[in-house]
Amino acid sequence: MMKYRADLHCHTVKSDGTYTPIELLKLAKKKHFSGISMTDHDTLDAYTLETIIFAKKIGMDLFTGVEFSTTYFGISVHVLGYGVKKTAKILSFCKALQERRKKRNQVILEKLAQHQMPILEKDLKEIQKEKMIGRPHIALAMVKKRYVKTIQEAFERFIGDQKSCFAQEYGFTSEETIDVIHASEGKAFIAHPYLIEKKGILKAILKLPFDGIECYYSRLPYEIEKKWLILAQEKGLLISGGSDFHGSIKPHVPLGCSWVDKEKVDAIFNGS
Repeated sequence: MMKYRADLHCHTVKSDGTYTPIELLKLAKKKHFSGISMTDHDTLDAYTLETIIFAKKIGMDLFTGVEFSTTYFGISVHVLGYGVKKTAKILSFCKALQERRKKRNQVILEKLAQHQMPILEKDLKEIQKEKMIGRPHIALAMVKKRYVKTIQEAFERFIGDQKSCFAQEYGFTSEETIDVIHASEGKAFIAHPYLIEKKGILKAILKLPFDGIECYYSRLPYEIEKKWLILAQEKGLLISGGSDFHGSIKPHVPLGCSWVDKEKVDAIFNGS
């Protein structure tokens, strides 16, 4: 009997991944996973009736999830919401974030044009057929137009954090986001906390009413994950984990390179 494994951090074409929800479910099944969560940025659009029916058909547990980019005193903090219901409040919240993302994209495109690297809206729509467009899609357009050789170069030289064509993402605060997740009957987790470099700020962030910590993440060595596991246990917080799979946009991160077992899944989705 195969061991129960669930990847609780994956992205689809509904945000900045390259697999459709159905394709992602098929890949998870091929890799002998038992469950996944499609944690697209600022949207629950992956969770259609078609997706839910298909997951049941192939015997795959599908757990509702979403990832939000938030701020805490100017620091970027990603928050995962698990088990949320599609309430009017969270759908309105997602819509507001998507509008803010559009404005940010426009600023990035304006800066790229100033650097003699013009990208038009139609260029982006050729890459991303869905409504959600983010920095990875802009990076792909830059590669397609031969402004850069790779997506990594696009981020490292131009559109990465604090680079010449970077634009700040004005999301909601971490506190506001946690409140919306809880109001929608979900659980709020701090995503990949190891990426927050300012440890003093991290201590303050972890005092917020999170339900859990993403302890297992992508291809982190266990020595680093162990620190977060100990911290979660000390604070009495739930434990999640996943690959942060994006498909060909992040080819070095395969689906399922991080996962959680049945006990941790049940604590998140079947606990009180």
